[in-house]
Amino acid sequence: MRPFSYINGQLYCEEVPAETIARDVGTPAYVYSASGILQQYRNARNAFPDALICFSVKANSNGALLRLLAQEGSGFDVVSQGELARVIAAGGSAEKTVFAGVGKSDKEIRYALDAGILTFNVESLEELWNIGRIAQEIGTKAPVCLRINPDVDAGAHSHISTGKHGVKFGMDLEQALSALDELPRHPGLRLAGVHMHLGSQILSTEPYVSAIREVGRLVPVAAEKGFELEYFNIGGGYGIDYTGDGAPSFQDFADAIRPEVARFGLKLIVEPGRSIVGNNGILLTQVLYVDRSGGRSFVICDAGMNDLIRPVLYDAYHRIWPTTADHERPSEDDAPVDVVGPVCETGDFFAHDRKLPPVNRDDILAIFGAGAYSFAMSSNYNSRPRPCEVLANCHTYALVRKREALEDLTRGEVTADGP
Repeated sequence: MRPFSYINGQLYCEEVPAETIARDVGTPAYVYSASGILQQYRNARNAFPDALICFSVKANSNGALLRLLAQEGSGFDVVSQGELARVIAAGGSAEKTVFAGVGKSDKEIRYALDAGILTFNVESLEELWNIGRIAQEIGTKAPVCLRINPDVDAGAHSHISTGKHGVKFGMDLEQALSALDELPRHPGLRLAGVHMHLGSQILSTEPYVSAIREVGRLVPVAAEKGFELEYFNIGGGYGIDYTGDGAPSFQDFADAIRPEVARFGLKLIVEPGRSIVGNNGILLTQVLYVDRSGGRSFVICDAGMNDLIRPVLYDAYHRIWPTTADHERPSEDDAPVDVVGPVCETGDFFAHDRKLPPVNRDDILAIFGAGAYSFAMSSNYNSRPRPCEVLANCHTYALVRKREALEDLTRGEVTADGP
């Protein structure tokens, strides 16, 4: 079963017409495919049978999706206390969860230690010693993997590239080597392994090979100094096909990565996020107006940049197509339009000069590839309530996050009495 497909000119979300969902729950609405998500997780597990698969929660933190993956046996990669709390609430295991991020607060470190986190991915020496201090105060040992920045350009957008020198992520190899000499003087720390993460939306296997070889230089040195490492965490970043031009499969990545890691004799950890959920989600939006001015045509939708910021933030491409259409791809007769939202920003757009068949007010458009870094990055800019989220499963679907109401916008605000 394909997550999203056109049948007789109608878009289906698994076995449910997209327009049925839009009519029932309103728009904008994010819709996810349960079978698609599970299939992608299983593809990852099959490609990396000897690895711990840790779903990257920052890609999509909806509790229903996390529960779906937890029930399938997934581990998790979190970058905040809130994400770890979500994992636990969804039935995930802290013991199968890694905690990353450059700015872990003392409160977050204590919370993760109390929960029994599998490892911290440690980004700097100062963070390393701080984690050790807190663990010693609590009376435990913190399991840590040193995140090493291998200075490898993975070809990602500059905003999502994390493996080159000059970014805030990770320590260089020299710093990591110096940490090995200092670690025995910190009884609150247990060196569990090494970690790397090159960025996001990577469409080549070669950067992983280069980075593993660079980071792997630490492993024999650590062994010589008496450390018993357990894990080689290669992070995530595996790209997906947004444009129709193709992307490597999990098996492609695994064929390049597994032999490189195997020579170290360590347990492999991978952190896929986008590659699990990205193409298993869409954003449904209703056409409000079709405007022609200044020599351009604008399709104005009820979804805006506050709902899906990726196009303006990353110049990201998302396929857009009506949910009812007599053809599935642009034709010579289709005219280029700008697909935009209602937010008061020129940057509030989803596509420029995109060929679409004729659309009219009240038509529903589907914005594809919206399962990752989409709702998770949404906001209330312009005081707009955030969309609802729906999970389709075969011939049924369920609302898994209610649409925000106007009263939600001011919830928690306190008006101070002025003079």
